[in-house]
Amino acid sequence: MTFFNEQPITAADKTFFELRKDIVEGEIQAGSKLSETELSTKYQVSRAIIREAINRLESCHLVERKANVGARVVALTPDGLIELYQVRESLEGMAARLAAKNMTESEIADLNGLLNRHFDEVQTGESYYQEAGDVDFHYRIIIGSKNKHLITVLLEGMYHLIRMYRVQLGMAGPRVTTAFDEHKHIVKAISNRDEELAEMLMRRHIMYSKANIETKLETKLVIN
Repeated sequence: MTFFNEQPITAADKTFFELRKDIVEGEIQAGSKLSETELSTKYQVSRAIIREAINRLESCHLVERKANVGARVVALTPDGLIELYQVRESLEGMAARLAAKNMTESEIADLNGLLNRHFDEVQTGESYYQEAGDVDFHYRIIIGSKNKHLITVLLEGMYHLIRMYRVQLGMAGPRVTTAFDEHKHIVKAISNRDEELAEMLMRRHIMYSKANIETKLETKLVIN
């Protein structure tokens, strides 16, 4: 089961993927108003295609509509972060527990290999950027849970909003090294089939990540 090795089928798919990536990475700023006319010019597609993409983005919580305002990119706020990460901590903790039970030896070997590939990036200490999908540590563990309902809730409902916070506020600075070390301990617990420890370490990792992002977000809001 894979979700984000998507190949665009139509112009609408391609535009949706591009728009989603630009929002997650901050190319289109959080909280900004979305103009169908401007976006149709930027992406060189019809307004109907933009409208469809915006509707799809609304369903994955990256865009919201307000009366008399129209469609806007969601704002990154301390309250929004806390609510999102409370749910994330619980569900990804469960995913780690299930991954320790259900991942195959081959999948665990691949997860260890992924972490080894990330090591070189972390060595620089500047960034720990992970693309969406199979090259994302958290994505691999969610898929490894083998629970289709959990996978759907996390990957279709929350994944890209979580990535928006992570990419824009949480993948650089001193936190990089400690986050990578936490990933290593989680993978070791999964490799040892220690379900309880895997869940505890994942929950703690997400709690630490929330605290890091919250600090950066509050600093950003003060500066602005």
